[in-house]
Amino acid sequence: MKKIYAFIILVAAVKAVIAQAPVKKDTGNHTPVTPERYNFHFQQTIITQYKPAFKALYSGQNSLSTKEETESSITTTFFGAARLWKGAEAYFNPELSGGSGLSQTLGIAGFPNGETFRVGGVQNKIYIARLYFKQNFEWGKEKDTVENDVNQLACVKSKRFFSFAVGKFNMGDFFDQNNFSHDPRSQFMNWALMDNAAWDYPANTRGYVLGAYAELGQPAWTLRFAVTMSVTHANSSTWDAKIAKANTETIEYERRYAIGGQKGTLRLLGFLNNGKFGNYSQAIALNPTAPNVDTTQSYGRHKYGFGINMDQYLTKNFGVFAKASINDGHTQTWFFTEIDRSLTFGGVMKGTQWKRITDEAGLAFIANGLSVPHRNYLAAGGYGFLIGDGKLNYAPELIAELYYKLDVFQKKFFLTPDYQFILNPAYNKDRGPVNVFSIRAHVEF
Repeated sequence: MKKIYAFIILVAAVKAVIAQAPVKKDTGNHTPVTPERYNFHFQQTIITQYKPAFKALYSGQNSLSTKEETESSITTTFFGAARLWKGAEAYFNPELSGGSGLSQTLGIAGFPNGETFRVGGVQNKIYIARLYFKQNFEWGKEKDTVENDVNQLACVKSKRFFSFAVGKFNMGDFFDQNNFSHDPRSQFMNWALMDNAAWDYPANTRGYVLGAYAELGQPAWTLRFAVTMSVTHANSSTWDAKIAKANTETIEYERRYAIGGQKGTLRLLGFLNNGKFGNYSQAIALNPTAPNVDTTQSYGRHKYGFGINMDQYLTKNFGVFAKASINDGHTQTWFFTEIDRSLTFGGVMKGTQWKRITDEAGLAFIANGLSVPHRNYLAAGGYGFLIGDGKLNYAPELIAELYYKLDVFQKKFFLTPDYQFILNPAYNKDRGPVNVFSIRAHVEF
């Protein structure tokens, strides 16, 4: 019934777009935009994934099921934006989500569906995804044209500015952007391709955080910084009121450039998470045969790490990207997924050569790893909130993803078949390989 319900919603939304949305042709002539007072957008994404059965020598409580599986997820988001006064904007995004990932979203660190949350069996539920206020201050004569988009009001904006935002948002709204590998609703679906995978980015279970963000922009570079709250327990949605002891700081430097007339961007990210974290080595010392990292939780613990992220157009219709990240790996994963080292790279090509200019094809590769304390903890029989097979024959988790995005209707409705090959799921050579086949339906207007 859930799948039928999701399909009915999608069909209704597509019909509404076809019936009401005017067809606009890009003439190539762009005039300065009129600043918008407000705008509204909508998106719905349904992803269905199928996994054939695979072999494993053993399984634990957090293992990916070896049986054949099919699961679906749905997210529906309304985006509202309003200009309050000069430089001031407000954003409000109610969202509905439902469905589940394969095996209740367990058993793979680089999970294959970026639209599933880090809980098993999420029921259809409406919640506030984003609600934040933003103030911008500008100077200088060099201008950029900002087009109407999701959580973006059309305007003419100076290239020299300082802005800040306060409220509830997703860290990916501001940090670790990438032209080719960032959004599972329209690009690659794997978690490790959404952001630098070893960045344990602050969020509640559904991916959103309470905090403050600031940005200094110049024509060729941007510097960003955020301070946010933490949650009381790993992968939870309860905010820790002891803000002085439980908080996060994130900083990013972005440099824009051109090579051979083609645009490129380099981003350097650093983060420090503070809170009531457990320690893997202490957990093993307390109980060598059945360690539980939660029993070692204590305020005053930290997790820090770094990431590098680049994208580069090689031609107008083809670009490549690469990301590399690492964290210290001593304290338990608290927010995102159990990855302590990660390297990803790939490329995306638009369909211009085969006369499908709004289609695109993408291919990416992922290599995820764990720190020595983290792998020792899992090998001793420990469990995280996502992975743990009861024991571990360690090897890097290797993933390849291939997709083709088909524009069904005027950049409003897309269908995307996707294939992912996963070697050593949850870093275990005794399990897999795993094949995941997906189909994504996405509507936006």
